[in-house]
Amino acid sequence: MIVFLQFAFATIILCPIIAFIAVMAVCRKLRIKKNRTIGLAADITTFLLFFSIPIAMRGLWDIGVMMPMLIIVLVIAIIFTYIDWRTKKEIEIKPLLRKIWRIYFLLFSFSYFLIWIVGITHSVMVFMMID
Repeated sequence: MIVFLQFAFATIILCPIIAFIAVMAVCRKLRIKKNRTIGLAADITTFLLFFSIPIAMRGLWDIGVMMPMLIIVLVIAIIFTYIDWRTKKEIEIKPLLRKIWRIYFLLFSFSYFLIWIVGITHSVMVFMMID
């Protein structure tokens, strides 16, 4: 049973799109509104992508990107907080955090798919060189 849980957890971490689709399916079965469903799926996937990207980079090219990723996350949060403060003068925490979290989702999703495309292309090229 533990081996199955480890396999399931590793699969979800390495392929967070599975978690996105699973959350969407569960929320649809529970008849949750479509906007709320997509938001919840994006929130969970963002959390998983935060771990998937460094694992994929380490696995494909033996490059550690956790620290640069943390710095980028902090810089994005600071920039969005500053912009929100300059435009509204009073910061509302929950909408600001939601906005930042959704930007992370877009950034991490794009990075994740780019890593996979480059990794697959690289692997195919290496395979073709061997033959």
